[in-house]
Amino acid sequence: MERPKNKFLAELEKGLVNHQDKQSILMEYETHIDEILIEAYDCKNEFEVMERIISRLGGPEEIAALWKEELSVTPSNMKWLFILMNVLFFGGGSLLTLFHNVYQWDWLSIIWSHLTAIPTIIAIIYMFFWALLGYEIGKGFGHGGRTLLKKTFLLSLIPNLLLMVLTVFEIIPHSWFEPLLTKSFIIACIILTLILYPISWLGYRWGRKASI
Repeated sequence: MERPKNKFLAELEKGLVNHQDKQSILMEYETHIDEILIEAYDCKNEFEVMERIISRLGGPEEIAALWKEELSVTPSNMKWLFILMNVLFFGGGSLLTLFHNVYQWDWLSIIWSHLTAIPTIIAIIYMFFWALLGYEIGKGFGHGGRTLLKKTFLLSLIPNLLLMVLTVFEIIPHSWFEPLLTKSFIIACIILTLILYPISWLGYRWGRKASI
């Protein structure tokens, strides 16, 4: 049963050529093949074992081509896309808060009252955004996306921290955030900020697994 595995990995190694994450990729696929071999007790010969491996993972050439294609995706574009999305999220919220408090438009007050009534739903949507960030980086860049995830996370977090500083030092009046700005809400925001990276990391792991 080891020969199909060794043959598959040898062909994959050859196809990856000088890929920067070659060893990590080979180790991960070796783990998956070992799992398949455990389930392949019903295979009658090595040919059937190889067919089982290929049907589950794809052929070595196909896999190598996918990893080469992954390198063609520009990490910088992915990073700035998510940073821009987070800035738009905070920018939109900031403009909504500003206009609501400065202009007192009736229709805007209705939107504000509806949004402030569902902070939990907004928080869940925001956590999903960070999970999606990790997932897309994991799926698009595999093992090589770990550093990209950290850089993207830190840069995307700047608007969050800036808003916290402006609010804590009352540069932005606390009254602007009524009825949200309570002790429990502030604590929830701090906790949410602390768990954003673990959420992104889990998304990254999930995306990396999905890329295989």
